[in-house]
Amino acid sequence: MERTLPSEAATEGLEVPEETLSYEDLEEEGSTRSPTDLSELLKEGTKESHDRAENTQFVKDFLKGKIKRELFKLGTVALFYTYSALEEEMERNKDHPAFAPLYFPLELHRKEALEKDLEYFYGEDWQGKIRCSEAAQSYVDRIRHIGQNEPELLAAHAYTRYMGDLSGGQVLKKVAQRALRLPSTGEGVQFYTFENIPNAQQFKQLYRARLNALDLEQETKERIVQEANRAFEFNMQVFDELDKIGALVVEEVQDGGLPVHDGRGDMRKCPYYAAKLAGSEGTGCPYHLALAMLKQPPVQLALAACVALVAGVAAWYMM
Repeated sequence: MERTLPSEAATEGLEVPEETLSYEDLEEEGSTRSPTDLSELLKEGTKESHDRAENTQFVKDFLKGKIKRELFKLGTVALFYTYSALEEEMERNKDHPAFAPLYFPLELHRKEALEKDLEYFYGEDWQGKIRCSEAAQSYVDRIRHIGQNEPELLAAHAYTRYMGDLSGGQVLKKVAQRALRLPSTGEGVQFYTFENIPNAQQFKQLYRARLNALDLEQETKERIVQEANRAFEFNMQVFDELDKIGALVVEEVQDGGLPVHDGRGDMRKCPYYAAKLAGSEGTGCPYHLALAMLKQPPVQLALAACVALVAGVAAWYMM
């Protein structure tokens, strides 16, 4: 069946409020819905998971513009591994009757855009500088499993990811550009840019119509809803993992307040810091740890006492 896309011009970009934001999907006015439609089952069946994901600390901070560059980069890495797996499994199952109508590689696929973002943040040799985190790997493993064993459930992950990207993702794009001072031309946030979708709202309507047209048993629809909730859980695990990494990073280091060994402020060039962010078991950077400790009042008092003691001993010997 030939796919036709909306021809109207894209709507204006979302304005980003100063305080809190919600990236809950907007409802289409005048659309006809049935409680047995898969799109309605997914919407209602994942509402609680959606709310929980939206209220994780990482997302709440992000929506308020409290996002550190290093954590945003690591989040982009997690997305790269997730979408690489998802799109490979979608390609594998593009002719499966339970998924074929949802196959929109030109319009939706994000792997190429994420590669551009990673090159922007990590440089041309970005592939040697990233690794799949534990939480992201669990997500990837699940996608691989269903792609090879239960392809009818791929719709759950595609719906959860792409519909969110076309909805709240557009808000996150603006927040990231503003908070991280990214170029207005889109570098670093290509992931959120769908060049081949002229009107996101109309495309989402088309996608939901394709979901509803899938010839599925009720039991299969219920399993898809369960899998969509599972997808939200995997995303929340990634958010929690990023929160834990952020708690381990000294605030001055996060904000670029401490210099690194090359003296130019590029934290990627400190191997100890990079290893910490990558989740290695190595120790923290001694240079940064020493500077951080020297800023603590108890350490400063102890150091002052030691200096006074040494000065007193030196004066005694000079007598």
